[in-house]
Amino acid sequence: MLRYRLSLCALIALAAALAACNGKDRRSSEESERSERSVLVAPARYATQSQTREFVATIRPRVESDQGFRVAGKVVKRFVEVGQRVKAGDPIAALDEQDLRLQKEQADAEFAAARMAQTQALADEKRAADLRSKGWVAQAALDRARAGGEEARGRFRRAERAVELAGNALEYATLRSGADGVVTQTLVDPGQVVSSGQPAVRIAHAGELEAAVALPEAFAAAAGKGEATLTLWSKPGAVYRAKLRELSPAADPVTRTFAARFSILNPDSAIALGMSAMLRISGSDAQPVMSVPLSAIYNQGSGPSLWKVDGEGNLQLVPVTLVRLEADSALVAGGVKDGDNIVVLGVHKLDPNMKVRAISRQSL
Repeated sequence: MLRYRLSLCALIALAAALAACNGKDRRSSEESERSERSVLVAPARYATQSQTREFVATIRPRVESDQGFRVAGKVVKRFVEVGQRVKAGDPIAALDEQDLRLQKEQADAEFAAARMAQTQALADEKRAADLRSKGWVAQAALDRARAGGEEARGRFRRAERAVELAGNALEYATLRSGADGVVTQTLVDPGQVVSSGQPAVRIAHAGELEAAVALPEAFAAAAGKGEATLTLWSKPGAVYRAKLRELSPAADPVTRTFAARFSILNPDSAIALGMSAMLRISGSDAQPVMSVPLSAIYNQGSGPSLWKVDGEGNLQLVPVTLVRLEADSALVAGGVKDGDNIVVLGVHKLDPNMKVRAISRQSL
C-alpha cells in the first residue's frame, strides 16, 4: 500500500513537471513570435511629382445671352430657328401691335390737347402781364395766369414723354438681336403670351469660343497651374493650347464639381460651337514625393507616419507630410530617405519595441 502511494505521488510530480515545461515552452514560443513578427516591406523611391489629367469638355461661347421683349404681349411670329446666324438688329420675333398702336394714338391725342392748352395758357399769361403793367388788373389775376401757364407747360411735358414712351413700346413689339451670333435656343412660339423681360431666344455671341469643363474638388485648386491643351473628338490630330479664364468659387450641389472655362489660345475654323473635346492638364511639382499604399499610413491622431525597418529588424515610427490622397495610394514627402525599407501592410499591429523579419516586395 505504501509502495502504491509513493508511485502515485511520483506520477503526479512528473505530470506537474511536464506541464510546467510545456507552459514554459509555449510562453517562450509566444514571446519569440511577438519579438520577430514578419512584415511586408518595400524600399522608398522618391520622384518628382508629375500628373496629367483628362476631362471631357464642350465648346461654348464666351458670351451667351437671353433676348426678351421689353413689353408684354402675344407672340405673332418668330423669325429665327435654332442654329440660324443673326446679325445685330435683325428681327427675331414680333408681338401683336394692336393694343400698342391704340396706346400710341391715345398718347398723340393727349399731346395735341396739352399743346393747345399750353398755347392758350401762355396767351392768357401774356395778356395778364400787359394789363398788370398798365394797372388795369390786380396782381392776383397775374399770379393766377402764371400758375395756369406753369400747369399747362407741365401737362405738355408729360404728354410729350407719354408719346415717346408709347412710340418706344410700339418699337419694342419687334424683338431684335443685340449682337452678331448664333441662335442656340428658342423659348417662345407664336400664340404664346409673354411678360416683359421673359427670355424668348438665346443667342451665342460671335467671337471667342471656350472649353467648358467640370473639375473635381481635388484638382480644382491646381487647374490653373498646369499646361492645358485641347483636342477635338472630330479632329484628334490637332492640338490647341488653352488657358484657365474662369473657375467657379462654389461647387455644384449635386455633382460636387467646379465649373471652369478655358480660353482657346490658337483657334481655327475647325472649332465649332457645341463640339466635344478632351482637355488635358499636365504639370509637375518641384518637391520630390513618394507614392505609398494607403495601408502603409499609420495615424493615431498625431499626424501621418510610416514604419521604417533597419537592417537588424528594428522598427522606427517616422512622421511624414501627406501631399495628396489618391484612389489606392498616398503621396508623401519627408521622414524617410530614398531606399529605406517601409512597412506596407499591418502597420497598426506594430510596436517600436518589436523585432521584425522583413519580407521584401517590389519598389513603391
